[in-house]
Amino acid sequence: MTSSILRTEYPRPQFVRPDWQHLNGTWEFEFDDERAGDNGLWSSGQKAFSRQIQVPFTYQSKLSGIGETGFHDLVWYKRSFAIPEEWARQRIILHFGAVDYQATVWVNGRQTAYHEGGHTPFQADITSALLDGENTVVVRAEDFSRDVTLPRGKQYWKEDSASIFYTRTTGIWQTVWLEPVAELHIKKLKLTPDIDRNEIQIRTFLNHDPVCCKAEVRIDIRFKDEYLATTSFSMDHAEEARTIGLHDFNDHGLGRWWSPERPNLYDVTVTLFVNGIQEDQAESYFGMRKIAVEAGKVMLNNRVYFMRLVLDQGYFPDGILTAPSDEALKQDIELAKQMGFNGARKHQKIEDPRFLYWADRLGYLVWGEMANAYAYSEEYVRKVTAEWQEAVERDYNHPSLVVWVPLNESWGVPNILIDKRQQRHALAMYYLTKSLDDSRLVISNDGWEQMTTDLVTIHDYEWRREELTERYSSLERTLEGDPHLRELFVGGTAYAGQPVLVTEFGGIAYKKSDWEGWGYSGADNDEDFLVKLAGVIEPLLQSPHVQGICYTQLTDVEQEINGLLTYDRAYKVPLDKIRQIVAGKVI
Repeated sequence: MTSSILRTEYPRPQFVRPDWQHLNGTWEFEFDDERAGDNGLWSSGQKAFSRQIQVPFTYQSKLSGIGETGFHDLVWYKRSFAIPEEWARQRIILHFGAVDYQATVWVNGRQTAYHEGGHTPFQADITSALLDGENTVVVRAEDFSRDVTLPRGKQYWKEDSASIFYTRTTGIWQTVWLEPVAELHIKKLKLTPDIDRNEIQIRTFLNHDPVCCKAEVRIDIRFKDEYLATTSFSMDHAEEARTIGLHDFNDHGLGRWWSPERPNLYDVTVTLFVNGIQEDQAESYFGMRKIAVEAGKVMLNNRVYFMRLVLDQGYFPDGILTAPSDEALKQDIELAKQMGFNGARKHQKIEDPRFLYWADRLGYLVWGEMANAYAYSEEYVRKVTAEWQEAVERDYNHPSLVVWVPLNESWGVPNILIDKRQQRHALAMYYLTKSLDDSRLVISNDGWEQMTTDLVTIHDYEWRREELTERYSSLERTLEGDPHLRELFVGGTAYAGQPVLVTEFGGIAYKKSDWEGWGYSGADNDEDFLVKLAGVIEPLLQSPHVQGICYTQLTDVEQEINGLLTYDRAYKVPLDKIRQIVAGKVI
């Protein structure tokens, strides 16, 4: 079985260069259950592998062309490639969007990269390893399917998916690609908007200090093809920051600020000149957006804002963690907006950057959440903190991303109620995130057993309307304790006036045919489903204390059939009916 789907869209939409070449498509592939590859020097590229796989889909997925879901924790990839002639005399960078979980990379038998972490990108300068003509890249990917201390999200540690846990992914699951750069080049940008001052801070990073030459950067900012600002400055070090005023309008921000209702974006071009000659240029964009808590209220752009979110697992029937196409990522956002949601909590998955690109473009709030482990250990702490830092770094510039969630429901810290180390870990993750990004809100442990947190979040799968109405009728009743018999706060922490949001609820299982499977509550037919949906949403919308909701969930996932849509994104009930309920209108 082979796949005809090829992912060809640009993989890094927040930092775009015109020249690039993807390496998606057919690769040679081998399971290494006997662990023969290391001693057999498979890294040399001389061994012919017996299978083929379609990258970037993991072997467990149908779109990979293999579709086997058993345990194969060590796998190998190989393919050949050639460097375009016009890239001569440039440095060549090999990029991997994500490889689950450990990856070692060789080019022409020389090791060029090693990375640990299943959801975040890495790259390598492979110039010195290249040959004239054909080159060979080999990837060794190792997963640890049964290790419950591994940051894995919803991937099950048993062979067959069950309950709320799904099929595992092993190996390459995001785009592999090549890019030519100059010897001295722009490494990255960090864009921080300030709507109160109407300014954008742009931090420009080079790959090293310009010690042997004169380097100058020019920044051009546009809005809908209208040039608004240009500034040039010398790069005396590898990092320089400039703050640029956007004195281009006076309409209280409603015309050009970013929000789900008005997803306005500014375009940025950053050009690097070395000794007066243009050596590099990159395109980016930003949104003038502010997320904050003031006087106990969630504020978007200095206005009280009610978050109507949907829980989005980011799984696909034939690709598992990998969307079959860019259009599929866009469609999930469009369908959610059609149902009246203004954002999503991406649950237990650091999503493909293309999803965030479409959220930026279409106007869709995103909560970025770490793929958690299930048990605590010192090694877990090392792994999760390292990968989380990479995730925050990767997604810093996206205006759609407004909240960080490093921990969920005490996953990875199951004894946080009494274990001081686990309490300190949750606290450390909160402050670590704040130290990297103080422009967004951070939740220490979504759902219950929270330490210091910007938002108090509650998970509540009660389905009886009258019980929900009573529970959320007063702040005191709401804060009495988690409905799942968990404390809302641990470690001596107490409520300090933060906004209260119900960030998991609903979970009503239903599909057109007779339904069998896992769900928090169930419906018998279309009418019953809509009545029960209104019964869980309306009490929260009517509560004077709840400032945001996140309904579980956008789609069915494998055996979990409590989505508003089926796994293949078909409607269960008319979307306009759902939209009326989400908006608080009586149907």
